[in-house]
Amino acid sequence: MMNNVITVENLNFSFGKNQILKDISFQVEEGDYLGIVGPNGSGKTTLIKILLGLIGPYEGKIIFNDEIGNKNSIGYVPQGAIKRDRLFPATVEEIVATGLLSQKKGMKFYSKEDYRKVENILKKLGIYGLKNRKIGNLSGGQIQRALLARAMVSKPNILFLDEPTSALDPKIREDFYSILKEINREGVTIILISHDILSIKKYVNKILYLNREIIFYGPYDQFKNSKEIAQYFGITSRD
Repeated sequence: MMNNVITVENLNFSFGKNQILKDISFQVEEGDYLGIVGPNGSGKTTLIKILLGLIGPYEGKIIFNDEIGNKNSIGYVPQGAIKRDRLFPATVEEIVATGLLSQKKGMKFYSKEDYRKVENILKKLGIYGLKNRKIGNLSGGQIQRALLARAMVSKPNILFLDEPTSALDPKIREDFYSILKEINREGVTIILISHDILSIKKYVNKILYLNREIIFYGPYDQFKNSKEIAQYFGITSRD
């Protein structure tokens, strides 16, 4: 039996008088590859930002690894984190190294070991040759790999991604999802927001369909055979 790495119980969140999330309860097991889908404004990004402790307050309970509030060993690739701007001064190596800052206490100096970790993750993701390139000069796919490297350099157990492929062409998008699947096979739990279920269906093992409340949560095979949800996304039971 797999361990639960995240348990959410009766989560409610409002902004002013507008309720964004209503009575959200689910569990994420170790090794899951969870796809969170739903229409614009359904609360997808709000949900993971609450899980990451980036926004609040909220009602309900969130438990990480059987300890309330324990968010150790988490990586995060936010949506639109870096725009393609040729004036952006940082190199790929510098951007990826910032993924180690949360582990440091006191003065934020990088050690030789830190740079070795950066070098290893760049090689693993196939972008070592870009380490001295200014990130603003890269393609969209290269930027996303660099941001993934930043999230993975600290070797997290859980990886959150918010629409990481929304600006990529289909081939680059498939390559990126394949990299994520390999990371998942190595034991990293992945929680991925996507606007396109058709792109992620062959990679995820679970779907959370959200529209301010949970419409469906469970294995993709059950999701694709659910008439209401399958019809909404244009999926047939033959997929």
